[in-house]
Amino acid sequence: MQETLIDLKTRRSCRKYSTQQVAEDKLNAVLEAATYAPTGHGQQSPVMVVVQEPALLAQLSALNAQVMGTSRDPFYGAPTAVVVFEDTTCTTGHEDACMVMANLLNAAHAVGLGSCWINRGRQMFELPGGPEIKAAWGLPDYMAGLAVCILGYEAEGGTIAPKPRKENYIIRA
Repeated sequence: MQETLIDLKTRRSCRKYSTQQVAEDKLNAVLEAATYAPTGHGQQSPVMVVVQEPALLAQLSALNAQVMGTSRDPFYGAPTAVVVFEDTTCTTGHEDACMVMANLLNAAHAVGLGSCWINRGRQMFELPGGPEIKAAWGLPDYMAGLAVCILGYEAEGGTIAPKPRKENYIIRA
């Protein structure tokens, strides 16, 4: 249990990656951990799509950048992206997908990978080109993009030290 608490306190968002692709065993461990995320009534409503092909990664990054109104790479050069979709017909679909993202981030840290939660998942797949990508993956219309978990090996300077925890973070009633 002590290792889990240390991992939870030391995980940071990584914003600079090496070009080395994620080892298959580490990726599989992270993905498996994500499948054990808590979901409402155990429905396991989210879907994850793993993207490692450079041209498709670049296309997804460009869609995300378009939503942001920038030309920079919002995926920070990460060689792997896990796109998490939420089931909009499920009463806990959004929360379920958020839990999957949390497990992805924490499991990545536990196996020595850098990760970062990239927002704008829903908007990416509403832009021209987005619905076609989603359809190519066989996802129905009711599945909406939540976010992208980028993964890779941290390059030097990829993370920064944590900020001190704020006062009154916890209130005991």
